[in-house]
Amino acid sequence: MIRIFLILLTFVIVSTSLNAVPAEDISSDEIPTRYGMAAVFGKTFDPVSDMNYLQLAGFVMWDYDKVWHHRAPEPLRFKVEGLVGSTISPDRRAIVSIGILALYYLDFISTPQLRPYTEGGIGVVYTDFQVEGQGARFNFNPQMGIGTEFKAGSGPPYFGAVRLSHISNAGLYEDNRGVNSVIVLIGRFF
Repeated sequence: MIRIFLILLTFVIVSTSLNAVPAEDISSDEIPTRYGMAAVFGKTFDPVSDMNYLQLAGFVMWDYDKVWHHRAPEPLRFKVEGLVGSTISPDRRAIVSIGILALYYLDFISTPQLRPYTEGGIGVVYTDFQVEGQGARFNFNPQMGIGTEFKAGSGPPYFGAVRLSHISNAGLYEDNRGVNSVIVLIGRFF
C-alpha cells in the first residue's frame, strides 16, 4: 500500500514538472509557478509534549487547474513540499517527509500587504523516533493550517503559517498510536 502511494506521488510530481511551458507561450493572465523555502519549528502535544523539532522546507506551487486539468476556483493552488530536519529535544532524531497540499487564498480579506490562506493535504514521513505504540517509522502525515503572505520591501513576499500535523500509519500495523504536533513555518518565495 505504501509503495503504491509513493509510486503515485512520484508520478504526480514528475508529470506536473513535464508540463512546463516556454516563457513566450505564457499568457499574461496565467498564474506563474512559484518556489519557496521555509524554516519549520514543530512541537508535539499528543501523546507526548516534550518533543520539539526543526526542519527546512522547500516547495513548488502551481495554479491548481494547471496541474489537475479541471475547473477550480481562481484562488486555489497545488503545492508539493519536501522537508528534512531533526528533533532537537529530548533527543536528536531524523525526520524526512514529502507531501502535497491544496492552498486556498482568502482574497476576500486580503490587503495589498497581506494575503491570507488556508491549506491542507497529506504526505508520507519517515521519523527516526517512535513513541510507545506508534508501530512504524514510515507513516502518513495529514496536515491543515492557516497562513499569510506578507510584503516587506521590494522583492518576493515572505510568508508565515501555523499547521496541525498528524503522523500515523493509517492502520497498516496493529500498533497505530499517532503523534500530533503544532508546526510554525516562516519562509520566503523566490
